[in-house]
Amino acid sequence: MGMKIVIAGAGDMGYHLAEQLSFDNKDIVLIDTDKDVLDNVASHLDVLTIVGDSTSLEVLKNANVQDAAMLMAVTTSEKTNIVTAALAKQLGAKRVIARVRTHDYLLPDHEVYFNQIGIDNIISPTMLCSSEIKRMLKNSSFTDVFEFEEGKLNVVGITLDQYSTLVNKKISDMSTNPIFEDIRIIAIVRGQMTIIPRGNTIIRNNDHVFFISNKKAVESILDLLGQKKVTVTNVMIIGGDDMAYATALKLEKEYRVTLIHKDKERCKWLSERLDNTLVINGDYKNIELLIEEGLEEMQAFISVTESSETNIITSLTAKNHGVYKAIAHVDTREYIHISHSIGVDSLINKKLVAANQITRFLRKGNVEAVSGIHGVDAEFIQYVITKNNRVTRKSLKDLHFPDTAIVAGVIRGDEVFIPDGDFMLQIDDKTIVLALPTAKTALEKLFH
Repeated sequence: MGMKIVIAGAGDMGYHLAEQLSFDNKDIVLIDTDKDVLDNVASHLDVLTIVGDSTSLEVLKNANVQDAAMLMAVTTSEKTNIVTAALAKQLGAKRVIARVRTHDYLLPDHEVYFNQIGIDNIISPTMLCSSEIKRMLKNSSFTDVFEFEEGKLNVVGITLDQYSTLVNKKISDMSTNPIFEDIRIIAIVRGQMTIIPRGNTIIRNNDHVFFISNKKAVESILDLLGQKKVTVTNVMIIGGDDMAYATALKLEKEYRVTLIHKDKERCKWLSERLDNTLVINGDYKNIELLIEEGLEEMQAFISVTESSETNIITSLTAKNHGVYKAIAHVDTREYIHISHSIGVDSLINKKLVAANQITRFLRKGNVEAVSGIHGVDAEFIQYVITKNNRVTRKSLKDLHFPDTAIVAGVIRGDEVFIPDGDFMLQIDDKTIVLALPTAKTALEKLFH
């Protein structure tokens, strides 16, 4: 069997982690107190389940934590997670990660306390999510932005409308445009389907297209598409829980933020802690109220209430009232796939964001980092070329790459390449591959 991983907590986050990792034939054990939840997971994924409290030594021993390369404690209880992770480390788990809620746990100088009790990483889905929202606003023309190597390479996603210059064109006909030396289309999401483009792929209206580019070329993607660039200054946030608070805290330094929440006491609490955010107590489902509070002057609208449905509906309403960028937090996995097709610009799901972060801690050997894209079935995998083998002896087009994968970018020292078919890989190249799950076995063979 592969690497052994123990996950405590079979909620959304535990489920998503187990799902991401079971693609890689890892040996996964899932612990939860709820038997029904475990049975449901076991019927979908190839994992071993144990019913019990993960803070119990007996339960941890039954899960063979002592042989685990990693234990992730991601139950909804912060205290359970901290105790589980600390005990697992004592029992011999190599690396342990605990999911936490409390803001001050995450302060850089507090991490040392957790390290002293044996916890390697603490992770807060809420904080990761608010950082992600901030990043989306910074690059507001795009629905998704990924950075590799501190931004030497960027991957951006954008939904094309019928006015876009690329619609109904074939990829091979576009490549004559000199702009395509520094950018390339690496994936297209059409409805529920993820397409890795080939030369004869034709781009359609409403396609959600992902480009990779080097630093200086991000602007030229906007020129190429003829999309207008809007600067975000006014932001409206609806919701008042932890996520709304963390997001307002991050954004209020750079943007004019208005936050609307329905609970009066909580609004008091928020206005005491937020310096530059205008906090308003009112019913955010009432569109008249949102308009009175300046909805039509906003460039961005962020809906992070506890109801996914409310978040989607209000985001669509905001778009209808001329707001340029709408970001909705969505809890339900099913909704994530439909979001782009119904017109919400960016959907965010804190458990997916956190699971992506955790799987990054996991990759060993040649695979450096993996990240997934919301609603896209492909993920990025980084390989480092360590020895001379056939990948360094042939050009990319002669390597018989699987159809469902593409070499998106190559980093060689300080140089960044967006390779074409004639490109030759060299030792020490960092290679970023975008792959659908079916391509993984073939890629392992090529890059091992």
